[in-house]
Amino acid sequence: MPVMEGAYARLGQDRAYYDFAVDGGAVSTLNLRELRVPQGATILGGWLEVSTILGSGGTPTVGLNLETAGDLLAPVLFSGAPWSTTGRKSLIPVFTGASSIRTTAPRLVTATIAAAALTGGVFSVVLIWSEV
Repeated sequence: MPVMEGAYARLGQDRAYYDFAVDGGAVSTLNLRELRVPQGATILGGWLEVSTILGSGGTPTVGLNLETAGDLLAPVLFSGAPWSTTGRKSLIPVFTGASSIRTTAPRLVTATIAAAALTGGVFSVVLIWSEV
């Protein structure tokens, strides 16, 4: 969804969603709902917003991906930061050229759940990108 257009670039911002009640929590890589980043977009930054902390009977790791594994958030234990508290958390792209991500094809944000299944949780991922 464009938020600004100019002679040189168009900025986009959108949100991807995960809700255990809708999406499940099996050990897998899940496509998050509703956000598709266009090919050639440069991800400038964004954030993770945890609405309901993740739950599990085991010790899963959860990472967030766009172009490559862990490029938005490296896999970490669900019981630690950033998953263990509600609120907004930083992602890897932090509005600098060195941390930006360029998509090579249209992409969905995915969450990789490993080692054990999730039993609860709700979060969203907001990304801001530039199309030049």
